[in-house]
Amino acid sequence: MYLQKMPRLVFQRHGVLGEDNWHSVLISLLRGLAALIVAAAHLRAAMYPGLHAVVDPPLWFKGFAFFTGFAHQAVVVFFVISGWLVGGSLLNRIGQPQALSNYAVDRLTRLWTVLVPTFLLTLLFAAGTGAIGQSDIDYSPDNKYSAVTFAGNLVGLQHVLLPDFGGNFALWSLANETWYYLAFPLLALVWTTHSGVARFACLAALLLLSTFLPSAIVGYFLIWLLGVAFSRIRIECGNGMRWAWAALLAGGACYYRLRGELDAYDLTTLKQDILCALLYLVLLASLQFKASPTSKLVRPLSKVGHFFAEFSFSLYVLHVPLIGVLHHWVTAQLGLRQLSPVVPLHTALYFGMLASLVISAYVSYRLFESRTPLIRRAMKDLLLRHAPAPAITRPSER
Repeated sequence: MYLQKMPRLVFQRHGVLGEDNWHSVLISLLRGLAALIVAAAHLRAAMYPGLHAVVDPPLWFKGFAFFTGFAHQAVVVFFVISGWLVGGSLLNRIGQPQALSNYAVDRLTRLWTVLVPTFLLTLLFAAGTGAIGQSDIDYSPDNKYSAVTFAGNLVGLQHVLLPDFGGNFALWSLANETWYYLAFPLLALVWTTHSGVARFACLAALLLLSTFLPSAIVGYFLIWLLGVAFSRIRIECGNGMRWAWAALLAGGACYYRLRGELDAYDLTTLKQDILCALLYLVLLASLQFKASPTSKLVRPLSKVGHFFAEFSFSLYVLHVPLIGVLHHWVTAQLGLRQLSPVVPLHTALYFGMLASLVISAYVSYRLFESRTPLIRRAMKDLLLRHAPAPAITRPSER
């Protein structure tokens, strides 16, 4: 009887997605929550003094600083989920006609449908706040507003050869993502191609990438690959063990929030982030089953998660330039370069600004990101017209 209750690992040939699966619900919730945490953390850092700079900070501010301090782990969650969804989706299709061509169109449209409008808005914001003038836009690779930097950030060259466009420091993780999107098909072909020449070419390309890219990008590819690997693992266990693991995950997240390194993503932080990634992934793998038709939780949680996950990418990419606009407005109109944790009105102002970030990101999503399936379909009809384009993917599969 005891042995029957032990968890069992089941390896799946294809990843499973579906809004009625508990792991899909959790993935959507994590995507939305992670983007919100990152935006809240960066807004706090821009508008409030650091916790240690406040003499005798009020209790609420200590709790506020703690709960908005999980931005580092939120980015790790992004890498894990990206590997699970993007890498897992490619594994599902590898070997099918034009699988790599469809994959390339999917990835480019996913990035550019959001990045191009965001970069244009960044230029508009910078001009509106007086950060740049017409003479400040040139072709210099050292200029964060130049055309070269604009184009280079579209293909992941920030933190490799170029600065973040417009000073949007959140774009660093998209450089990682872009190179992972390129590296993973090469790695997959090494294992699946029957051509020795193709296998050698893929290995050579991977070696070249590993020498060209910064070590941090190469190292964090391990976390992305863990997401891919766990998309093929189902852990069968009881609810008691799932809740126990969720408690362990919460404890581990809090421990690394308090004791871990939060200001870098490099080889010195890779070990702690791999451990955090494994905690998340084991929980996800244990939830790969359909919710009961009588469940009263799955539908509302799915709706909430789906709503926030839909525009999480827009929120992540757009929040930094929007914070710059808000900071300029508060300084110019209210004379506040920083908010005070002891003034209640400032607390209301902060949460009002956070709400404006979320609302603005949603509006941007409706205008641009939500068009991704249509643009993707048009590009496939134009570029891959000799083969039928696959059905438009659900947002959770993007």
